[in-house]
Amino acid sequence: MQVFRCPACRATLYFHNTACTCGQPVWFDPDAQTMRAEGTDCANRAEIGCNWLAEAGGLCRSCAMTETVPDLREPDNLPLWTRAELSKRRMLANLSRWGWLTPNDPGQRPVFRMLSEQTATGGANVVMGHADGVITINVTEASDTVLAKRQEQFGELYRTMLGHIRHEMAHFLFLRLAEHPGFLRSFRELFGDERADYAAALAAHYESPGAPGEEHVTSYASAHPHEDWAETLAHLLHLVDLTDSAASAGLSLAEARANVPGGGYDAYAEADSEALLTRAVTLSIAVNHVNRALDLPDIYPFVLKKGVREKLAFAHGHLRQGASAAGDLQPGA
Repeated sequence: MQVFRCPACRATLYFHNTACTCGQPVWFDPDAQTMRAEGTDCANRAEIGCNWLAEAGGLCRSCAMTETVPDLREPDNLPLWTRAELSKRRMLANLSRWGWLTPNDPGQRPVFRMLSEQTATGGANVVMGHADGVITINVTEASDTVLAKRQEQFGELYRTMLGHIRHEMAHFLFLRLAEHPGFLRSFRELFGDERADYAAALAAHYESPGAPGEEHVTSYASAHPHEDWAETLAHLLHLVDLTDSAASAGLSLAEARANVPGGGYDAYAEADSEALLTRAVTLSIAVNHVNRALDLPDIYPFVLKKGVREKLAFAHGHLRQGASAAGDLQPGA
């Protein structure tokens, strides 16, 4: 994610800001990837702090994708919904750097159901997931307390709201990419046949979870080709955003001088998948080292082995070619 500048005073602004310290209100333009000094408020700006420009219907592009919101009669749900929507906006802003879900993208849009386990009438069972273009997000996990408990319960240190949204969006993007000629053939050669019985595969995984091994970025990725794809693509989005954010913040390493301010490095324009992954890993190792000085967890506690890198390169190649592209792009090309 880029670091932005106030259009009035040029002070530093961040993705979530609705105003500068100088008093200038700002609106995020997802197409120009800039902060504007003038704009029409998204209808959700006052309620959840949405700073995106309104489009047709009074909602911004991101909020317009939300079909269902949590029960706001339960007061704790408003801050949870606010945090979940911020994660969704970040994910969408990242994908738009490759042309996905922009006005020039002719393809289907996802529909989001933002639900909570707590309602005014009692508890509810909410299962995160994707089905035929509809993404269900459990905003309850935007609570730091709930998230910490589930990270421990499921042994998933990297379980986050943004991670969930990227994972479920990956399932949606699979549907979009499957329309491209040659994608499914290449996918099956690398990830396996996604037509295998999904329910049976997940049941077997939960009965006896395996280690990630050489070919899978996480244990869950080993359950089924669909989950391998979703975990792989989510990690690709993590790593590209990590690298882009570091470059924008002016962080530099001896091994990656392109990250020096003014060097013009754009992680989303990087065509060399291996170079991108190497730079991301180098940055994460450096930040891990800094975090340990404060007794904090590693920022990216994963090892990218050869088989995983091949899958990440495949996903990178197809995401980078953009939403409207066709043809069989080779991994890393």
